[in-house]
Amino acid sequence: QVQLVESGGGLVQAGGSLRLSCVASGSILSINAMAWYRQAPGSQREMVAVITSGSSTNYADSVKGRFTISRDNAENTVYLQMNSLKPEDTAVYYCNVLGRRWPNRYFDVWGQGTLVNISS
Repeated sequence: QVQLVESGGGLVQAGGSLRLSCVASGSILSINAMAWYRQAPGSQREMVAVITSGSSTNYADSVKGRFTISRDNAENTVYLQMNSLKPEDTAVYYCNVLGRRWPNRYFDVWGQGTLVNISS
């Protein structure tokens, strides 16, 4: 089993910053991609940012230049630094991690979600 624990959400004013964290634990053998998604009320879940095992990154156009995804492989942790936040960034943010676990099984797990609320 692999579990994800997210933290860092909250309420901030527009223009402010937040840093989300997601820690993966369990019988992990290796981690491939780590990503952040978000889902606003009444909207579909969308990819925000993804980082591969080689640290290549990709971002949604709406967050490019404002958000930065990074990972700490030693700690099985992925971060999302969010700057210049806008009210339209308000959503529940979910962490998603793909990799392999003991005994060499593929896993694709999601965090419980953390609420980011940006006031205007």
